[in-house]
Amino acid sequence: MDFSISISASPHQTKTPAIAIGVFSEGVLSAAADAVDRASSGAVRAVIKAEFTGRVGATLVLRSLQGVAAPRVVLVGLGKQAEYTPRAHARAEQAFAAYCVQARLTEATSTLAAIDCPTAPVRDRARAAAAACGEATYHYDASFGKPDLNARPKLKKLTLQFADAADRAAATLGLTEGGALAHGMSLARTLGNLPGNICTPTYLGEEAKALGKQFKSISVKVLDRKQIEALKMGSFLSVARGSAEQPRFIVLHYKGKPVAAKRGAKAAAGPIVLVGKGITFDSGGISIKPAATMDEMKFDMCGAASVLGTLRAVAEIGLPGEIIGLIPTCENMPSGTANKPGDVVTSMSGQTIEILNTDAEGRLILCDALTYAERFKPSAVIDIATLTGACVVALGKVNTGLFASDDALAEALLAAGKQSMDTAWRLPLDDAYQEQLKSNFADMANIGGQPGGAVTAACFLARFTKAYHWAHLDIAGTAWRGGGDKGSTGRPVPMLLQYLINQA
Repeated sequence: MDFSISISASPHQTKTPAIAIGVFSEGVLSAAADAVDRASSGAVRAVIKAEFTGRVGATLVLRSLQGVAAPRVVLVGLGKQAEYTPRAHARAEQAFAAYCVQARLTEATSTLAAIDCPTAPVRDRARAAAAACGEATYHYDASFGKPDLNARPKLKKLTLQFADAADRAAATLGLTEGGALAHGMSLARTLGNLPGNICTPTYLGEEAKALGKQFKSISVKVLDRKQIEALKMGSFLSVARGSAEQPRFIVLHYKGKPVAAKRGAKAAAGPIVLVGKGITFDSGGISIKPAATMDEMKFDMCGAASVLGTLRAVAEIGLPGEIIGLIPTCENMPSGTANKPGDVVTSMSGQTIEILNTDAEGRLILCDALTYAERFKPSAVIDIATLTGACVVALGKVNTGLFASDDALAEALLAAGKQSMDTAWRLPLDDAYQEQLKSNFADMANIGGQPGGAVTAACFLARFTKAYHWAHLDIAGTAWRGGGDKGSTGRPVPMLLQYLINQA
């Protein structure tokens, strides 16, 4: 996808297949809409008065207006002017991009990012426009026998138009970030959407290596079973042993340009570590899941996919600093060698775990990866996992569940989620919940019973994170959609990328 900036106070003279102009629900026109209206002798206001409400995301196409160079002028609703928010702007950009895809256009121009929006500077608005275009043009056909090439979106170029040349630099930076975000989300979504017999642990390892070849700033190591055994990751390996698919432990190391240090400043903090759960298919193991919707358990590696997508975006932007990606990946299957309820396994940390439910396997692979993260002396560690159905019950499909041992890290992630419109909600991590993880036969149990299931899962992970600042993102409700719109969402790549941009 090609993104560009144009500077013009005369949108009616812009030669483009389609140009988007914003209209508020009170009939108030944006500057670009007013210019087009004057050039067309009031045609825009006449149509608005007759039939266009201006609700957020509504579109109406005006064709061949006299005095206007573009053959299509797309009115895009912005909602009430007093309630115009970054989310309303994003919905407007998404609506325009969706129209361009539906109309089979190859290029288009949007003036929407030029409209002032409280709390969203030009850079953020340009980033949102590029991300909206990426959302509209995403198309999955990787596992179809004969993909319909005509169904693939044709939109290849989006130009953002501003009247003030002073906006160019910030808008260009925002487009760069938004384009990288779109590419990272596309990677994460495709990996999530691929079936489990294709996207295996070995496949994820090869995808990681491909990233390393594409971006010289990323180095990659993919450890096999023997190397994982040498690390004494007994908890991780216990999940993997029920499947014929071989486990992999993927280590990605991104090194951007060093962050410029101020004179007299302390030594640079350690890297930020992202840990992604990579269960490429989760049957539940011996504690097998119900058959209905079990196919959706191919999405249980969306945490891993989000780490790969985020690092791809980071490398494309070229952020300064150092970021580590850790992905423990395997299948959770029932077999004669699989974990059994009542088994006790020893984690890399030396702590023992009684497995009361083999379907609580994500925490068993994450805990060893969280222990491994200590060697990097990180400034922060964030794990991302489709961990609990309890989080879906608590927060639905709107907010990602956030748990953190450090208030500053939690606030930074919440702020990044709000800024990127990929929101999270912080849930408790009180020590009192740890009581539910007591075991008569090991240092801890892997489940704490039904009450507070998302919280006790996070409490389990917290036992392996004492050496650093840590946050846990439970994306079970936000990583994919079910039903007729089934598919990976690419979340929380926007939040993670925004957090890393803000830290850089």
